[in-house]
Amino acid sequence: MNNNLPSGAIADAVAVLNREDVIAYPTEAVFGVGCDPDSETAVNRLLVLKQRPVEKGLILIAASFEQLKPYIDEQALNDAQREAVFACWPGPVTFVFPAKPTTPRWLTGRFDSLAVRVTDHPLVVELCKTYGKPLVSTSANLTGLPPCRTSEEVRAQFGDAFPVVEGETGGRENPSEIRDALTGERFRQG
Repeated sequence: MNNNLPSGAIADAVAVLNREDVIAYPTEAVFGVGCDPDSETAVNRLLVLKQRPVEKGLILIAASFEQLKPYIDEQALNDAQREAVFACWPGPVTFVFPAKPTTPRWLTGRFDSLAVRVTDHPLVVELCKTYGKPLVSTSANLTGLPPCRTSEEVRAQFGDAFPVVEGETGGRENPSEIRDALTGERFRQG
């Protein structure tokens, strides 16, 4: 994987995010589409693009656990549960945490929880650090089509003008595993 990311690409992506728009970027296995989690306008644009109902909820991807604290109720976890989560992070495991009451419904959907991940993908880490917060992260694909694994596939599905952070995925075969942070129950195999 090429970790030499031109700083201009990150700055360009942050400028798009600041305009409440959606970008595509490589993650551990596939390209993701993401936006500012605090902007209802941006999230609605992403949902329309993906043809995804808001009720399903979304995933946040972050550079650090600190970036996720405004959205999740970390106090709901005991020490053993917290250790189990941190044993997997940073990495390709998404955990479902109880959400704070202040977490917007456009993120949680019909749930009182939120799926979150601290990534180890260097490009996404740099993007989230530069942006200063996590990103909404869902697979880059239109409904019924397979998730994109290259920037060319993103452009084929979303158009040549769609803002894509160039880079390679982390080479994993499957999207991130999803587990319940409280029970350890696996919702999706990784």
